[in-house]
Order: sequence, then C-alpha cells, then structure tokens
Amino acid sequence: MALKLSLKPGERFVVNGAVLQNGDRRAVLLLQNKASILREKDIIQPEEANSPAKRIYFPIMMMYLAPAEANKYYDEFVLRLNEFMGAVLSTDILKECVSLSREVMAADYYKALTRCRKLLAFEQGLLGDVDPGLPDRGAED
Repeated sequence: MALKLSLKPGERFVVNGAVLQNGDRRAVLLLQNKASILREKDIIQPEEANSPAKRIYFPIMMMYLAPAEANKYYDEFVLRLNEFMGAVLSTDILKECVSLSREVMAADYYKALTRCRKLLAFEQGLLGDVDPGLPDRGAED
C-alpha cells in the first residue's frame, strides 16, 4: 500500500536521511515501499529539545531517521522517559509512556513518534502560555 504525501510549496521533508524540498507548487508523492519519512514540521533540532517531552521525542526521532544508530539514542530515550514518568501523576499519560516504551523496544519508531505527540500536548497543556520554543503544530496528523 502506497503512502500519499501532499506537499506545500517549498515544504521540506526527510526520506531515509535525505533532506528534500518541494518546488514552488503543491505536489503529491506516492511512496511505493517502506521508507523513513518525516515532514519538516515534525523534525526538531537538538537545541529545540528544551522540555521533558521534547527530550523524549528527539531520541525517538533520531532512531527513526537513523535506525543503524538507534543504540546511540536508546539510552537517552530511556533516561528521559524515566524522568518524565517520575514527575507525572496522570495515569492516562503514564499508560501512554508504557505503550511508547513498548513501541520503541519493538523498533516501531514512527508509531512511537505519533504517541509521543500526546506527551507533547499534555506538557503544553501544563505549560499554558509559556513559550516552549517551537511553533504550535496543531493536530494536523
């Protein structure tokens, strides 16, 4: 089954580690086989990992984009997830953390990134008007 990717003019995305950019018009790409792909809006730079949930998201993102180097980022993920779980009281969010951990252990990194967005939303809800350092991406996915 093909993945349909609709791109805005100038939108950047990563496919298997290669950064690509759409031209000056909307475009639709169909990926016919499995590939690691992330849109620009779902990519954070190391310096943007400036909150507990983002410090969880970043190593998962790196494991997804560079699976051959997953061991390099796994320990950071475990450390940050344990810190987060130690500070959270919400049983629903703790359940999400356990599911997230299972997905990472199964190397299902894209699914883990999707689940991690729930942690980001939870954290943003706690922070309220505090600027987390990233633009609001909304729930577009």
